[in-house]
Amino acid sequence: MSLYRDEGVVLRSLRLGEADRIVTMVTEGHGKVRAVAKGVRRTTSKFGGRLEPLSHVALQCWSGRELDTVTQVEVLDGFRAVREDLVRVAKAFTLLEVVDQLAQERHPNPRLYETLVGALRSLDHADAPLLVAAFCLKVLALEGSAPIVDRCASCGSVSELIAFDLVEGGVLCRSCRRGRPVSAGALDVVRLVLGGGLASVLAEPAGPSTEEVTDLATEAMEVHLERRLRSLRSSPTG
Repeated sequence: MSLYRDEGVVLRSLRLGEADRIVTMVTEGHGKVRAVAKGVRRTTSKFGGRLEPLSHVALQCWSGRELDTVTQVEVLDGFRAVREDLVRVAKAFTLLEVVDQLAQERHPNPRLYETLVGALRSLDHADAPLLVAAFCLKVLALEGSAPIVDRCASCGSVSELIAFDLVEGGVLCRSCRRGRPVSAGALDVVRLVLGGGLASVLAEPAGPSTEEVTDLATEAMEVHLERRLRSLRSSPTG
């Protein structure tokens, strides 16, 4: 066994015995980590609520064969504004679920970790209507699976892009159209997110394309994950 320090975001936790928890975290330097927090459910625990899902923490752990053991933890950010708003909590848990599905145990992915922390900080600052959609699109780009939005995914045409099909991998022109129709406004938003205009997208209020972009981005993520996002489907609207 060896001792290590890292930073991470708590994705979920599970009761273990009478007083312990198994905590799943995505960390900057160790990928996804599953660790035992001993005695954390006791009222006298020095960890208290520091290892609740959504917490951004600095931690020290002993590495183990299957489960690590948390020995020290300090909260870097509890995202209080998120926790106090049910709509924002639901969005945050969608982000956590996506990362939980994509992160690999013991395989660091600093860009995925940084994208999650940045998205949670943004959500804590303001409830941007397109935050979840933008997060999904940026993560798909990190995974090398971003949809094609600048030309027809079937024939390469750049004119009359009016449909979107995940089987084809992106937008389709009038001649190749299948799947769902897509508006020019929605395509503009997706292009902004993927092309470096994320800040301007997050600053925009809800508009005619908000629901369309959100549906497109989350459906693309679910296809990539090959599963439904439970937290998204059960979340309140706002």
